[in-house]
Formats: sequence, structure tokens, C-alpha cells
Amino acid sequence: MASRSKPVHLDDVSKAIVEQLQTDGRRSYAEIGKAVGLSEAAVRQRVQKLTDAGVMQVVAVTDPMQLGFYRQAMIGIRVVGDTTHVAEELSQMRAVDYVVLTAGSFDILAEVVCEDDDDLIDLLNSRIRAIEGVQSTETFVYLRLQKQFYNWGTR
Repeated sequence: MASRSKPVHLDDVSKAIVEQLQTDGRRSYAEIGKAVGLSEAAVRQRVQKLTDAGVMQVVAVTDPMQLGFYRQAMIGIRVVGDTTHVAEELSQMRAVDYVVLTAGSFDILAEVVCEDDDDLIDLLNSRIRAIEGVQSTETFVYLRLQKQFYNWGTR
């Protein structure tokens, strides 16, 4: 999902399967089959093809606060030189869950999940700012997560 490639054409049935899983990722293939008009085996096969093609992932989304991660932040990063090198380094860090190269005042945005403020400070000073090419960072600390949904459909 990192690079832009030729889009995969989804027929209406595959789109409906994706939307069913976006609503409830634990929905059984049999239930999905009833909703979209396919057998359980046919749904299983389509889901496998969609995941193998990188079109979708079926994962558990957790609440970081419930797991002891009390500090989330978005970090804007300005880079001198190769932005992809910095993005690759960030992507290897366990605390970083989202990395995107951008246009605008920041070259990269990275979302991080940390245990607390001390953990965030350590991540910034010891790891992120130590990457060759990182010129500056600006940290946007999350005070409250107002909305986070993954059911935007297939359009």
C-alpha cells in the first residue's frame, strides 16, 4: 500500500465484500456470502485474492489507551536530501505506525504511539532526530481522538 501502482478493478461483488468486512472484520464468510449472493467458498477465495493483491488487510484495530499507550502524536519532519531514506528508517521503528511523504511545509508526516511523554521525548531525541537528513521536527500531540473510522467504502 506504500507506492502508487496500477489500480485493481473491483466488480460490484468484490466491493460489497470489502464493505462488509469494513463494517465488521469478524463477519463470517457465510454471512458475507448471504449478503452478496455468493457461496462461503467463493467469498473466501475472493477475500484471499484481495489480500494477496494488497487491496485490503483484515486486522484488529486497538485502542492504544486501553493498552497502556497514553501518548499519540503526529510528527511533521523536514528533510535535507533523500526523503525516502528517512521514511524507510522511520518505518522500521516500532512506535511509528504511519509514515507518509508529503508536499507542503513538511516532507514527511509520521504518527507515533508512545507509552507516555518521556517515551515520546526519547523517541524524538534519540531516534527520529538522529536519522541522517532530518533537519527539523514539529510535534502535534493528540489531546483526544475525536474520530477514527475505516469504513469509507470502495467508492
